[in-house]
Amino acid sequence: MKASAILHFDVLILGSGLAGQSLALRLADTRRVALVTKRALTDSASAWAQGGIAAVLDPADSVDAHVSDTANAGAGLCDPTATRFVVEHGREAIDWLIERGVPFTHDNTPLGFHLTREGGHGQRRIIHAADATGTAVQATLTEQVRKHPNITVLERHIAIDLISAAKLGLPRNRCLGAYVLDVASDRVLTLGASHTALATGGAGKVYLYTTNPDTATGDGVAMAWRAGCRVANMEFIQFHPTCLYHPHAKSFLISEALRGEGGLLRLPDGSRFMPAHDERAELAPRDIVARAIDFEMKRHGLDCVFLDMTHKSPEFLAEHFPTILSRCRELGIDITREPIPVVPAAHYTCGGVVTDLAARTDLPGLYAIGETAFTGLHGANRLASNSLLECVVFSAAAAADILGVPAAPLPHLPQWDESRVRDPDEEIVISHNWAELRRFMWDYVGIVRTNKRLERALHRIRLLQREIDEYYANYRVGNDLIELRNLVLTAHLIVKSAQRRHESRGLHFSQDYPETLPRALETVLHPRQP
Repeated sequence: MKASAILHFDVLILGSGLAGQSLALRLADTRRVALVTKRALTDSASAWAQGGIAAVLDPADSVDAHVSDTANAGAGLCDPTATRFVVEHGREAIDWLIERGVPFTHDNTPLGFHLTREGGHGQRRIIHAADATGTAVQATLTEQVRKHPNITVLERHIAIDLISAAKLGLPRNRCLGAYVLDVASDRVLTLGASHTALATGGAGKVYLYTTNPDTATGDGVAMAWRAGCRVANMEFIQFHPTCLYHPHAKSFLISEALRGEGGLLRLPDGSRFMPAHDERAELAPRDIVARAIDFEMKRHGLDCVFLDMTHKSPEFLAEHFPTILSRCRELGIDITREPIPVVPAAHYTCGGVVTDLAARTDLPGLYAIGETAFTGLHGANRLASNSLLECVVFSAAAAADILGVPAAPLPHLPQWDESRVRDPDEEIVISHNWAELRRFMWDYVGIVRTNKRLERALHRIRLLQREIDEYYANYRVGNDLIELRNLVLTAHLIVKSAQRRHESRGLHFSQDYPETLPRALETVLHPRQP
C-alpha cells in the first residue's frame, strides 16, 4: 500500500446522497468541504427514489394532517416534536430544491406542480419529477456540487472508521475526522475536520433481497457505534411491498405511487386480496401491505403476486410512470396490458444513529443525517416519501448548527497504521461470509420473526464476527472487508433490537409476541451496555 496522506477540511461529509449533497451545498459558500462517496457521486439510494417528496403544499392540506398521517403510519412511535419539526419545514425544503432548479412535474393547478398520493397519506401531497424524482434531484445537485470550488469530491473512497479524541488518548472527546480508503490507489487517507457528518444511507444489503443500491451497507451506523454513539429502533426495517420480480431485474422498485394512482394487487387467478387484510386495501401503509403479500405468497405457495395497472390508459402510464413503463418493457412486460409481478424486499432502515433536532449525535463534532440517522420521525414504520423530506430538512438543521459554531483547532492526527498486517491471501472468506449473512438475515430476521429465528441469527452473527475481526486484525483493509465488517455489526444491532421488543408493532412482527403493548417505547442500544 502506498504512503498515507493527511488532509484537513472544515467539514467532512461521508455519503453523497440527497442528505450529503444538500449539506455540502449549504455549507460550501463559507466552509471548505470534503464530500466522500464510495462509488460515483450519483450512486446512492436517493437517486433510486421514484415516488417523490411529501410536503404540505396544497391549501387544502395542513401540517396537522401530515403529522397525523406520519404518526398513524409510525404505529405510536413517532416523536411528536421531531415529526412536527420536519413537517413544518417541508415547504421551506421544497422551495430550496425548486430554487436549486429541480424539475418537478408541472400541472395547471394554482400551485403549478402536480401532487400525487401514496399509501398512508390522506391527501395528495407528494411533489415529484414523473416517476424518477430521486434521479432528477440528484442530477440537479450533483452538477452544482461538482462546480463548487469549496467542495472537494472524493469518489471511490470508503470510510474505514471515525477518528475521535478518545481513541487518541486526548481529553474532551470529540470527532476529529475519519480514516478513508482510496480504493483506486489502495491508500488510506487521514481526513481531519472540525465537523464530520454521516450521510451514508441505510443497510438494505444486509438482506438477500433489497431495493437498495450495493452501497447500502450500514457504514454510518457501524462507525458511529464503534465511536460510542447510541443507536435506536434498528429492528424496524421497512420492506417495500412491491419490488419487480424478474430474474434480470436487480433491485428494481415499483413505486408506491402506482397504488396511489389506483393500482390493484392481485393473485395469479386475478382476485384481489388487500381488502381482506385492511379496510384501506392497496392504500394501507407499507408494513401492512408487505405482510399481506408475504402471507398470501406463503399461503398459496407463490413466487410473487401481481400489481395491475391495466385499467389505466397507456397515455396516463406513459405520462406518470415512464421509467417503470420503459424498464418493464425492456424485460418483456407491457404494463398497459398485463400486471406486474412483484415481491416485498428490504427497502428502508427506520432506525439509526440517535440525533437531536440539529442532527447532532452523542459524539461532539459528529452529525448524522438521512437514513443513517434516528431522528424520531419514522417511528415503527416510515410514511411513504417522508425520507427525502427528512434529508433536506435535517441537512438545513445541521448546516445551521455547524455555521453557528467556530471551527475547533485539530490536534496532530496520526496516519493509518498497517505495520503489523499483510496482504490478504484468500478473498473467498469475505465473499462466503457476505452471502451467508444476507441469506440467514432474510430467512430469520425478515418480515415475520420468532424468538428461535432471532437466536439462530445471533449465533451465526457471532461466529462471523469472530472470523471478520481476526481477518481485519491481520490483513490490509479493502472495500469488501470494510463493508462486510459494517454489515455484520449492523446485523447484530438489528437482531439485538428485535430481541428487546416483546410485542408486534409497525414493521416488527413477532409470532411469539403478536399483540401490541399499550405503551410505545423506543429500543435504544448503548455501546457501553451489555
